[in-house]
This record gives sequence, C-alpha cells and structure tokens, in this order.
Amino acid sequence: MAAEYVIFTDSACDILPEKLKEWKVEMIPLAYLFTDDGKEHLDHDQSMEEFYREMRDGRVAKTSGINEDTFESAFTPLLEAGKDLLYLAFSSGLSVTCENAKKVAERLSEKYPERTVRVVDSLCASAGQGLFVYLGVQNREKGMTLAENAEALEADKMHLVHWFTVEDLKYLKRGGRISAATALLGTALNVKPVLHVDNEGHLIKVFQVHGRKKSIRRMAEKLGETILPDTPVFISHGDCLEDAEMLAGILKEEYGREVTLITGIGSVIGAHSGPGTLALFFRGTER
Repeated sequence: MAAEYVIFTDSACDILPEKLKEWKVEMIPLAYLFTDDGKEHLDHDQSMEEFYREMRDGRVAKTSGINEDTFESAFTPLLEAGKDLLYLAFSSGLSVTCENAKKVAERLSEKYPERTVRVVDSLCASAGQGLFVYLGVQNREKGMTLAENAEALEADKMHLVHWFTVEDLKYLKRGGRISAATALLGTALNVKPVLHVDNEGHLIKVFQVHGRKKSIRRMAEKLGETILPDTPVFISHGDCLEDAEMLAGILKEEYGREVTLITGIGSVIGAHSGPGTLALFFRGTER
C-alpha cells in the first residue's frame, strides 16, 4: 500500500504536467518574460516549439523564482485538508525557489503543528530534477513514509548525474555561465562545451569538443563510465528531438541502456540554455 502524502515539485523539473499528474505529483510553475514586452508567462503557457522559435528569432527571455506567497497559496489548502507535503525543489544553486519554499514550510509547520511540510533541495535541474521526482514517486509506491522518502532522496542526490551540451554558446554567455571571449572563440571554432551540475547544484563546464556529434558521443561515454545498475535514464532537449533520439540510440546500441523518458526542456530552463540544448541524466557512482 502506497504511503499517503502529497509530493510537490516545480516546473524546472521539465516533466510535462500530464506526466506529473500520472505520477500523482503536484507542480508549481516558475515564471518568465520576454524583455521586449515585459509580459509575464508561466512555464508551459507556450508550447516548446513556439517558445524556441521566438528565441531563435532573437527574443530574450528572463526568468524568476517562485515567491513565498505562491508557495503559501499552494500548500495551505492541502494542509487544511489534513494532508502532509513533500516538496522536491529546483536546485538552490540555480534559483531562490528552494530558499523561499523552506521559509514557507517553516512558517506553515508552526501554524499547522500536526502536519508535516518537508522541503528537499534536489540540487538538480531540468529532467535531472525530473528523475529525482520520479525516484521519490517510486519510493512512495514502495510504501516509504514521507520521512523515509525524504531521507532516501537526501542520501541519493549526490548520485544524480547531469551531462548536457548546447547548440549556441550565446545563451550561456548571456547568463554569465561562460565569458564573452569563450563564447566568441567557441562559435568561431565550432567548439561545443559539455557541462554538468556539481555537488552544490551549480552548472560547471567540464570539457569541450569540436562539433555537435562529438559532444553527444562524449555524454554517452560519461554514462558508460559511471552509471549504476538498474537506474532510470532520462534525456531532455530544447526542441532537438532528433539529437535526443540519436543519443538514445547510442546508449542502447553501445551501452545496452534503454532510455526511460525523453522530455522537452521548458521555457524557464530553456531561457538560460537556449534552443538545441541536449541533456542526459542517470544515477551514477558520483555526480
């Protein structure tokens, strides 16, 4: 019998709302706006294809974390209905979202002392966070209590591996992830960085290769070096499904690994990584 509590996450997990509903997970969307009109949108307001088409046309998107009022409005009705909450948050290394959730959880725990509100900082992003949520859902289905699930996830999160590459370096430059000189030189030489998310939940450039296909193959090689047995494998992509399918094919043919889920990168993550981003996630011996 599955344990009774509500798992929450946010849209930075890049799992579609209908899939989260299937998993019985509640989701709070982050927000973004295009700088030319300043109109705020919520993640999933636009289709992935429409959002990336506008980015390719030169529109610049900026994002904001989830504020405390939004968390309070989402959590309170469930607590009043007698339910406990486990919130699996976007990396604190990339957003204020987790910090805001913890502040609200502390206040609500005092207001509703008979209820449990637990926040776990995933230190993950995109479908890495999605994989973290998926593991939490599996733990709940195994009958773990909220406390047991939270402790299991805390113990496991240093094994949540992220590898990704981007098509155009200008988006990482704009977000301060790489220098203007690196972006200019990389573009001129067709250099593609391969990055990961470190133990503090920050994006880190690890190495660079010449050409898109080599960057995809390098990610597959990293999976082969560190993947643990029986782990789900997730891929996310910024409107480049063919590349995602190419990566999935390499993983199956050369490493015998079936991909569990291929999902699109939403507007909030995509605003920083840009169209053509390709990312790979799994449980490994280390991040």
